[in-house]
Amino acid sequence: MTGKTVTRADLCEAVYQKVGLSRTESSALVELVLKEITDCLERGETVKLSSFGSFVVRKKGQRIGRNPKTGKEVPISPRRVMVFKPSAILKQRINGHDVPDEA
Repeated sequence: MTGKTVTRADLCEAVYQKVGLSRTESSALVELVLKEITDCLERGETVKLSSFGSFVVRKKGQRIGRNPKTGKEVPISPRRVMVFKPSAILKQRINGHDVPDEA
């Protein structure tokens, strides 16, 4: 199964087609939404989009990893990672199940 990659330009075009803003306004709106999500994640906040899912920042502690070529142990520094947890509704839609419209 090969899926199309959706780009920022595609999102801007979809907003332009469906909302009726100008292309410039549509682009600005998409950029504003993405910037707000990014800023929240940078601060370590969870971004929850109803019926879509949540972006969660997690802290990973330092651990020992292994170089697969040499087998040598190397330390992996602590870091923050972002994970996406899809909502139950999104999971159902991806799997082709009917989802009742929200009121």
